[in-house]
Amino acid sequence: MQKIKNQLINDSLGYILEEKLIQEIITNSQLKEIDFDKVIVNVGDDMLNIPIVLKGSIKISRENSDGDEILLYYIEGGDTCAMTLQCCVRNIKSEVRATTMEKSLILMIPIEMMEIWLNKYKSWREFILHSYHSRMLELMETIDAITFMRLDERLLKYLTDQAKLLGSLEINHTHQQISEDLHSSRVVISRLLKQLEIKGEITLHRNKIILKSI
Repeated sequence: MQKIKNQLINDSLGYILEEKLIQEIITNSQLKEIDFDKVIVNVGDDMLNIPIVLKGSIKISRENSDGDEILLYYIEGGDTCAMTLQCCVRNIKSEVRATTMEKSLILMIPIEMMEIWLNKYKSWREFILHSYHSRMLELMETIDAITFMRLDERLLKYLTDQAKLLGSLEINHTHQQISEDLHSSRVVISRLLKQLEIKGEITLHRNKIILKSI
């Protein structure tokens, strides 16, 4: 397992972080294998570790006081979560939920290493700043979609993004899962999916949607 961990870290981060930092990450981290659709960080959790995705993908979402959830963005191999990072820096509880989209390998780094490496390694500072920038761009895209796109357009974009993220035209999501991600109702989503099928954009199966193309 240690050899697998070392290889994954080098493959995902070796091209952007210097060798000394890679060795410190190997020494000061734990590798966790997490199954599909598992919550790894929830709203209100104490932030003890910085998660970096080495393999797989994670959905980052927020929840209001009524329990309604809205999708913020995804993180993939070599990425970390900007919202998690800012909670670590401010020493506050998690404000987001992180859920695996597929079976994933997550690197857990103790939060106390965050400041040490920020002061010690230029490449770590650049990695953190790049992560903030990338996630903020994705948040702006989410806001634009909610504000300016019709729900049917958002739905098709969501399905296309899912296909690209998972590397497959086959999406194994229920209508309820999709409605929660898009902050809509299952009935409305089911109706819009049927309309997309009539237009020839998708094919519907039980708990499975197949896109015709990306």
